[in-house]
Amino acid sequence: MDTYGPDDRALFETVATTLYEEIVAAGELSATDPRIVPGGELERAFALLVEVGLVTAGAAPETFTPVDPTSVQSRVVAPLGQEGARLIDESSQWARAFGNLAHAWRRAPQTTERGPFTYIRNEGIDPFIAGLVSDCEEEMLTAQPQAGRDPRTLAAAALRDTAMLERGTKMRTLYQHSARRSAVTHKYVTAVTERGAEVRTLDEFFNRMIVIDRRVAVIPAQEDLKSAIAIREPSVVEYLVDIFERTWERARPFTNRETSMMKDIAAEQRAMTIRMLIEGHADPVSAKRLGVSPRTYAGYVADLKEEYESETRFQLGYTMGSQGVSGNEQPPPDED
Repeated sequence: MDTYGPDDRALFETVATTLYEEIVAAGELSATDPRIVPGGELERAFALLVEVGLVTAGAAPETFTPVDPTSVQSRVVAPLGQEGARLIDESSQWARAFGNLAHAWRRAPQTTERGPFTYIRNEGIDPFIAGLVSDCEEEMLTAQPQAGRDPRTLAAAALRDTAMLERGTKMRTLYQHSARRSAVTHKYVTAVTERGAEVRTLDEFFNRMIVIDRRVAVIPAQEDLKSAIAIREPSVVEYLVDIFERTWERARPFTNRETSMMKDIAAEQRAMTIRMLIEGHADPVSAKRLGVSPRTYAGYVADLKEEYESETRFQLGYTMGSQGVSGNEQPPPDED
């Protein structure tokens, strides 16, 4: 036997060592001892002592004598250590092999076995996206509607995205204008733009999306964001990138020195609020499309009531209608 397993060790610790101590105390053990003969209660324990070399045939006929454990230990322990090292190395090789497979899975184009769409759900979404970002080589495009990303999520995203940017990868991100009021988002934007990322905001609502190297896009599968779809079909990814590019052209740069721009952004949010009112959307829907809370949206409506001297929304609508206000008017040019 080259190595010994857990069962052998259990027998050695519980029974064989006690028998060995008895043999050491007596100096020898008779081969005719009824406990070690075939069928005896200590037969297996005695056989293990002989096998590992702790007892050997004595000088007297039909006797066994003990052997110094220090001279035997290496013969038992060394092979176990060598086997352990071999298993550790083997497990490392297997881990690397599976790592290569995971890399191929994330980067592979469409295959007939799994098709161009992969569904990810619940806790699997963030690790899946993190894997895509770690493999990003050229550019990541992201669209993040609303500013409701909690500090912990943004902190994790900042670490992930800055590591990607430091590899030389490009990044462009779209937010809604409301994100400019979030201190946490400002910190994230500062972290990524310092490393070369570009961030812009828009008054319009858009859906969440991440595109990696223009080869795979991840979008929500449901509105509750508890599931997502990874798309690898080139024509669909190209279509989504085109939508992003068109939206990007209309957006405004997000910087930390933007006092001159806030007037224009406020005007755009005001115009969108007017459009939401005219189109008759419910407040929760309108608030979501502007990327603000229902309370903030209600404040926008209250400002319009005050501006048009209206007591009710009906009066507000009538007044704006009589004045030809549609929310699509071009702002007047800035005066020098």
